[in-house]
Amino acid sequence: MEPPVGKAQSLLLLAPVTALQCVGDRVLAGEGPNLLIYCLESGEQLVVTKCVPSVLSHYYIHGIRELQSPSSTKASETTVAVFGSKGLRVLTLSWGEKAESLTWMSQLCELHDWIWDLHWVQGPGKATLALALALGHNSVVLYDHIHQQILQEVHCEETCIIYSACLAGKDWQELVLVAGTVFNQLVIWHPADFTGEERRVKVERRISGHNGVIFSICYLESKGLLASASDDRSIRVWRVGDLRAPLSLVQCILVCYGHQSRVWAVQLLDNYIISIGEDSACIVWNYSGEIVQTFKGHKGRSIRAVTVHQTQAWMVTGGADSGIRLWPLRGNRLLGNSLLPLRFSSFTKKGSPKALTLVSSSWLLVMTDIGAVYLYDLTIKQWKFILDDINYQSYNLLDAVQLPGGSVICALGNLEGRIKIFPLHYPQEAKELKLYKGKVHGLSWVTRQPQDPLRHDSCCALFLSGPDGVLSWLDVSFCPLGKVDKVVERRRYVLPLCKQRWHTCLTFLPQGDFFVCGDRRGSLLLFPCGAATVKPSREERGGRESGSSTDGEESDHGSDRSLSPGEGAPVDLLYGIHGKQGVTSVTYHKGYVYSTGRDGSFQQLCVLGQQLRPLWKQKPCKGMDWVAGLSFAPDENLLVLGFHSTDFVVWSPRTHEKLHKVPCGGGHRSWGYTSTPATMVFAYIKAGDVMVYQAQEGGSSCQAVLKESLHGRELTCVRYVGSMKTQEGSNTTDILVTSSEDTTVNILAFVAASSTVFLLATINNHISSVRTLALCEANTNGGEAETGLRALLFSAGSRAEMQCYQLLVMPDLTTQAGLTCRVTHLISHRLDEHWDRQRNKHKVIKMNPETRYMSIVVVTSPQQSGFGLVLAAACSDGSVKLFLVDELARKLQLLAESFYHQRCVLKIQTFTYEAGTGTR
Repeated sequence: MEPPVGKAQSLLLLAPVTALQCVGDRVLAGEGPNLLIYCLESGEQLVVTKCVPSVLSHYYIHGIRELQSPSSTKASETTVAVFGSKGLRVLTLSWGEKAESLTWMSQLCELHDWIWDLHWVQGPGKATLALALALGHNSVVLYDHIHQQILQEVHCEETCIIYSACLAGKDWQELVLVAGTVFNQLVIWHPADFTGEERRVKVERRISGHNGVIFSICYLESKGLLASASDDRSIRVWRVGDLRAPLSLVQCILVCYGHQSRVWAVQLLDNYIISIGEDSACIVWNYSGEIVQTFKGHKGRSIRAVTVHQTQAWMVTGGADSGIRLWPLRGNRLLGNSLLPLRFSSFTKKGSPKALTLVSSSWLLVMTDIGAVYLYDLTIKQWKFILDDINYQSYNLLDAVQLPGGSVICALGNLEGRIKIFPLHYPQEAKELKLYKGKVHGLSWVTRQPQDPLRHDSCCALFLSGPDGVLSWLDVSFCPLGKVDKVVERRRYVLPLCKQRWHTCLTFLPQGDFFVCGDRRGSLLLFPCGAATVKPSREERGGRESGSSTDGEESDHGSDRSLSPGEGAPVDLLYGIHGKQGVTSVTYHKGYVYSTGRDGSFQQLCVLGQQLRPLWKQKPCKGMDWVAGLSFAPDENLLVLGFHSTDFVVWSPRTHEKLHKVPCGGGHRSWGYTSTPATMVFAYIKAGDVMVYQAQEGGSSCQAVLKESLHGRELTCVRYVGSMKTQEGSNTTDILVTSSEDTTVNILAFVAASSTVFLLATINNHISSVRTLALCEANTNGGEAETGLRALLFSAGSRAEMQCYQLLVMPDLTTQAGLTCRVTHLISHRLDEHWDRQRNKHKVIKMNPETRYMSIVVVTSPQQSGFGLVLAAACSDGSVKLFLVDELARKLQLLAESFYHQRCVLKIQTFTYEAGTGTR
């Protein structure tokens, strides 16, 4: 006899957050039918203190109403009513230092109609509390939650469906209902004014003005204002006075347009109006109709819930992405931000600004088209002349570096292959060298410690690109006062052959053996540092300081010495990894190399031996096609700098939010950015002037992610990777992978003991919906020393696109989950990749129409057979395709395809048969 099958129990539900309510220092959230209680700690993270599953059975929670009782004897106890759809339940919540306790005051009550609003009122006897419920067919029910019975039910003569409601009043006699009807009107009526047995009440007032369905209504009694949010993307504020006074004049005093889609909800505060919408935006307005703050960060299409803390200092939003976020509510924070012209032409009438660089948040260097260099002090707001040189007019390059002691060293490059190096405060001690017989294409400072640890002076590396792709490395050493001591050319390299052959950025690896360089072609190169290979110049051999410009003679640097074949070549090359527009920045941070490019992406790479290995590639917010650089905040969060349409944007991948947005007009050839914990400065050249944007501390929205988002659209597939145990405890953590129509794949860590989930990594390489996932055991013959959970992940979906990644989950006690996941991108494959590269494709009929992968499965693995890894895919065009996966070559090869099915193939599975028996 088989054992009885136990009832399935839900351990965790990740659902849209449809209701929020602040109760003291607790946040109550309705996530599906579950009620979750969070404790806010330092405004940084929400800690789940209690989860009450299935409060409303199968109904979603859409509202939480706290009983505001002035006679309450306990500050840590409150009564709340939870409702949603046709369900209702009342409970008492009390909390202490360690835990919360719940007391049910009623069982689940199911009404005959949808509940749009709930309001606590005094019952007819004036001795007991009751619930007034606004129902979906424009009726009001007085409900006794203690005895679970309907005391009264009153209907309006306007018999129609309503989409929103707002109840106001202290008792049943003065209760007022404002309902939003299907006729785009607000109707106001008093439930206690019914006459006759039919219990129908006439409409007291009608308010018209919206051109769409009204989704939310809010009444602020202290100001006599009524607000409504509509399908027509507007928020309207009406002056209604006291709703209980039937002769009050209704006046529309404000119409606010700011949302890009439907507005779901509106709230009135003493000084602000808050609205949330389908465009995943939360907007704060003042009572003049001006936008004070705009908060964006939730994934997907909607913010579903919003609540404001009783101090009105911050608010909490919940989205359809199951995320919860905390926002500061400070209307005057934008006053510290400014975009101002520096009026360069008023200081000097000679020349126009050509190049600039930000040395620090206080100093800005500008070079003109006549070869003059100026310094602008942002603290005292004054210009200062530094030097001029007619040899650097028309075409010039400018870069500067600030030494640890505070001294600033500048470098200039010109059209004739000359460079000038000088201290900012001692420009008369400039040293000049002629390195090339042609134009200096690129010039970059990189801070580098001297090789000799006994030396007390500092040393920087200056890299220059000349004709024919020659990359020169100069070691520039400085005296303690910041003066240039010596300039020595250490080594020369050769960039790969291409049309625009010069470097754009580079960084040293901490071991000092290699440096990574990005070029104008979009390639990343790994060069060895090695020993010096360039002979000293004639002046150095004679004991003179290099770079003396008094005699005007060319040094040996200008000979353009030809390198022997193979000399100076990179040891590894990732050709065109950032497209044809070039690499914009390369950075080393905590063991990884990060690069950005004008292809609109940023990448993480690692260096193994003498090879650059790409790990993952990510694109920031939609529309940022020019990613200009990366910055790591003091809290180690990665910030992406780039140009989004006509704006310069600082974007946070963690919070999915634009922290700063500067209307600069678009991309610029010369610009500068710097940030400190107290300020952010962005400078650029426009219309012959220098523009500076400054944002003081708190200039960004400073949101806190209280609960991580899952996906912004529907989930399409979930796969189980495996389980691990963290070092700090014996709790087992399950690793899951989810995909969605929002083009992303998430790697999650689920702890069953605490019913919590943590986001380990997000992959967004797909250009369209991700429909299906497949997993198999990873090949462990790569010789890597890390130990952990390994797997190969295949993701596929629309546009006939398939991706392959290697996952490595390892313990990491520095993270909240106790785990970290390293994602390495291995293969990218599309059936019609050649079509994107084809010329005049509008004249050719596309033979291979785009299809969707509906399901994929691993048929064989190298551990099962010696043939290799084979992947099968079910497609929407009725075909079944088999692919051979070559991990070493990082390729996906189409082996065979069958068109047996006449229509879309939805599912594909594999079955294992025992040899010789024919049984499965």
